[in-house]
Amino acid sequence: MERPRPIEMLETAELGHRVTPKAYSEELPLLRAKLLDAHFALRSERFPVIVIVSGADGAGKGDLVHRLNEWLDPRGVETHAFGEPSDEERERPPFWRFWRAMPGRGRIGIFFGSWYTTPIVQRVYGDIKERSMCGALERIASHERMLADDGALIVKLWLHLPRKEQRRRLNRLESENRIAPSDWKHFKLYNKFTKVSERALQRTDTAHAPWHIIEATDRRHRELAAGKILLDALSSRLKAGAAARALVAAELRVKNRPGRRPRAVVDQIDLNRRLPDAQYKKRLERVQARLSKLAWAAHSKGMSMVLAFEGSDAAGKGSAIRRVTQAMDPRLYRVVGIAAPTDEERAQHYLWRFWRHLPRAGMSTIFDRSWYGRVLVERVEGFARESEWKRAYEEINDFEEQLSDHGIVLVKFWLQVGKAEQLRRFKERQSVAYKRYKITEEDWRNRKKWSAYQLAVDDMVTRCGAASVPWTLVPANDKKFARVQILETIVARLEEAL
Repeated sequence: MERPRPIEMLETAELGHRVTPKAYSEELPLLRAKLLDAHFALRSERFPVIVIVSGADGAGKGDLVHRLNEWLDPRGVETHAFGEPSDEERERPPFWRFWRAMPGRGRIGIFFGSWYTTPIVQRVYGDIKERSMCGALERIASHERMLADDGALIVKLWLHLPRKEQRRRLNRLESENRIAPSDWKHFKLYNKFTKVSERALQRTDTAHAPWHIIEATDRRHRELAAGKILLDALSSRLKAGAAARALVAAELRVKNRPGRRPRAVVDQIDLNRRLPDAQYKKRLERVQARLSKLAWAAHSKGMSMVLAFEGSDAAGKGSAIRRVTQAMDPRLYRVVGIAAPTDEERAQHYLWRFWRHLPRAGMSTIFDRSWYGRVLVERVEGFARESEWKRAYEEINDFEEQLSDHGIVLVKFWLQVGKAEQLRRFKERQSVAYKRYKITEEDWRNRKKWSAYQLAVDDMVTRCGAASVPWTLVPANDKKFARVQILETIVARLEEAL
């Protein structure tokens, strides 16, 4: 006796849903009104909404995107269609183009195609093995969890078509000259696309970012179902808003009290290291000349570099960066100084402003302070909630792993200066006219929290120091020694990579 074939996940959506024109015209006005009300209410909230529209070819994804744009307030919606990546996008890690499209808080972003498309298509055509696809899906799940943890509402819509209906749709699209070049090619692999897509849906169907499978055979059913799903998700989050804000306010009132700090990583940095003037000049000229050649060699091979500089106040980050840039052609690098986030940056996930500055192939970006502000300044000063900075270690590790996996040379420096030396430099800045701009009341306030900052640095170095992207801990009491160590470290990493 033949064994019955198990019903697949997507087949459960093949229920033959139909909505009559009369029922559609009766339901639609109220649905649109409620959607607009929810969208207007979203403007005053502190979370973004990401709507992912994916599914079968010919299922009406583009038409649904048009309909959602018609129903929502155009001033609060951003729509992004993702096709084949451009040359500029290929030169960065895969998620770079999605980070650029992220909606700000209080806005809706509609993604026509998304981070799911590439791993599914690559697996169907055998360009990647099952293990690689699973790895890609794990990264997607991690990415969505990070966005959700930051408050994003993620609504994922999968439009499904039975095989016969897809054939009929493609014939119609072909007659209207609206068919994509790959549509018939994909149709021949319908069963494989269905199986691979089901695995992707199952592995990424989570409580914080669930999938909603919509039978797309009937246009009216498809549109009403998508509108109701989005409305329900928005309404539920808006109702929960007041309680969530109260919880945030209570958490922000908790002070960061480090207590007595045990001897740890930064205490083991030998701050007595010195470099005599004669040696400094020779070694500096030699290593700068070497870096100049390596920077052009990296450019010719399309190899990018990211340098992240962190350190105690007055540790000499700026002067060290200048010695690096003196050795490089200005056409090959960009220095990004990180200060307090702007209103635009505060409306995004904290990593957004760093993703947007990643360099093209063969170029370098130098960050004067970096994404580690989340676990340093924001932690100590209470700008980030405890839950936010604690989960940031994992988020930062994942971010740096994506850079490393893409072949970007990432070098991180922590410049440590002693407390007494810091005080001497502070006083010098106050007494020298052209250095006064470097010293602010904030520097003196930070100094009073020395122990809290040192504890935060210990946690940062310990929890974000993977072998592929290790920290270089620089003794910076002697600026000459620090500058040469930094340059020689960059040269060594570039030589290894090349």
